[in-house]
Amino acid sequence: MSTIGFNLCNYPPWVIASRHFNEHPRPLEIQGVRHANRFLFQRLEAIASPEERAAVFNDYMSVKFQLHHWESQTRTAGRSIKNSYLRFLRGWMMDANSVEGAVLKGWVESRMGLPPTFHKIPIPSIHSPEYMTFAMDRTTGSARTNAINSQLDLLYEYCQYELARLYPADGLVRLYRGTNDANDYQLVEQVGKREQIVRLNNLVSFTADEERAWEFGDTVWEIKAPPAKIFFFGGLLPNSILKGEGEYLVIGGEYRVKRIMCTV
Repeated sequence: MSTIGFNLCNYPPWVIASRHFNEHPRPLEIQGVRHANRFLFQRLEAIASPEERAAVFNDYMSVKFQLHHWESQTRTAGRSIKNSYLRFLRGWMMDANSVEGAVLKGWVESRMGLPPTFHKIPIPSIHSPEYMTFAMDRTTGSARTNAINSQLDLLYEYCQYELARLYPADGLVRLYRGTNDANDYQLVEQVGKREQIVRLNNLVSFTADEERAWEFGDTVWEIKAPPAKIFFFGGLLPNSILKGEGEYLVIGGEYRVKRIMCTV
């Protein structure tokens, strides 16, 4: 297992990564983000429409990080502002092993304390040569951005705010993942004939649609994810290009996975 490091959350990394946390949900909070942006969340409380809340959030991000000023800047400065959180979400959805994917995995590592276990190749530990492949992509992706980790901090907290309006505090979200390499995942425990505890990468894509999961592999797993481990979901920003993706980005660790049998 990769070495677990420090984090900026209200629980230590080993707790966040554990199966116990995943099966007994507790709120996660990144240090200081809610307080520093309390006026945004106070304003959101007064808005009933999720579409209107998303528009307020996008406007807030645009102003706070000057994302709307990129055309008036020099070429280098303009590019760094234009490369906002939306670019990295789109990049992930095109290819989780892209430089954008490395930046998102790097955010999980720096905030949750969970290093990646895969980026183009398996990563046995943060001290291995394989880790450098990830580190180089993360550095390349982060080089021309405007406080991308701070943008992702706020995106995560906004996601948590919206999920709290959709699910009870102790609720779990049923999600599915299709894969062609189920045997390559690190097996922690064989629980039953179709149930295992596996260690997932520090950020993993899932879908809420079981049928869609079959499009991505000949093995489909079902998990029950705590809302606190959901970094982003496709309906979070209804007016964005990401609306129709139906994808959930889930923070990894040890999960109980159930293999779904194909009924066709």
